[in-house]
Amino acid sequence: MRTLGVVLAGGRSTRFGSDKAQALLGGRSLLEHTLDALRLQCDQVAIVGRETPLAVALADWPAPDLGPLGGLAGGLNHALAHGFDQVLSVPVDALLPADLRALLEPAPACLASQPVIGLWPAAAAGALEEILFGDGRHSLHAFAARIGARFVETDFIPANINTPQDLARLERHHGL
Repeated sequence: MRTLGVVLAGGRSTRFGSDKAQALLGGRSLLEHTLDALRLQCDQVAIVGRETPLAVALADWPAPDLGPLGGLAGGLNHALAHGFDQVLSVPVDALLPADLRALLEPAPACLASQPVIGLWPAAAAGALEEILFGDGRHSLHAFAARIGARFVETDFIPANINTPQDLARLERHHGL
């Protein structure tokens, strides 16, 4: 089963006050931490919502500023076009456990506490397109429910870095 790891990094970081993806944790950017963790669990990694030489860069689909759904749609469409079976999606500010993919298998599944962290079949791109162009609720919860995803409960609590103070707390907690 070929897995594409997708970092959703197209947000504006308005609460953070600067580009969150480039914020440093232990001397390395959050984007680098996230990419390194995904590389250990996926066949290829991509970044949605920004240009960077660190990995394949993808655009939100069908347009920017659609939030996580647009980023995930960009990742699922790329996966379909390039022979990947599934997409492991994560936000740019996630410190990931080494067994995240195994925790979420089989797809479709997402973390109950943060559904942007999910393992999605590439074939679900059509269902996501229906949500994006439909009149119903535009959310990851709606997408997960539509495709019958499991909401996984776990002891792993993903980082939620919305402010520089959140990042400083995380750095102190991990001794970085």
